[in-house]
Amino acid sequence: MTETSYPNWDAVYRDNVTWVYRLMYAKVGNKPDAEDLTAEVFMTALRPMRVSATVPEVRTYLRRTARTVLASYWRHRMGREVTTISDDVDDMPEAPEREVADAAAPGRVRGLLDALPDNYRRILELRFLHAMSIRDAAGQMGISVANAKVLQHRALRMAAQKDAEGTP
Repeated sequence: MTETSYPNWDAVYRDNVTWVYRLMYAKVGNKPDAEDLTAEVFMTALRPMRVSATVPEVRTYLRRTARTVLASYWRHRMGREVTTISDDVDDMPEAPEREVADAAAPGRVRGLLDALPDNYRRILELRFLHAMSIRDAAGQMGISVANAKVLQHRALRMAAQKDAEGTP
């Protein structure tokens, strides 16, 4: 790579993938979504981008593409946009190493869900097991989005309390 431009698309990817992934992880907080969004940023940006673009132009374009991809992600998932991205990508935290899944987790989750009142259990199932947006879950339950947010908050708080007490 020269100081002014990249020699090829592979160099563009290799030089930028780490900071794009860190940005996505910092914004969404989980590895699978961060990986998917990082791939989407590059797939979206590489089509219209010139390989002769300068390094700063490429990074600016990738940052803008990342903002658009994140806005779409949050609009789809939560019914709202998150479009502010800091220009200083070096300040983002490192993504954690892959954690070994707890084999008992599915049973523990089921026990916690079963211990919740029906409406609390239902909102958590729709949101996290069926990956519905808050808007879609509210529609499925026949309640307002605001009510769904309150239910979700209370359900998560109650589930955390029951988990801390060790009672499913």
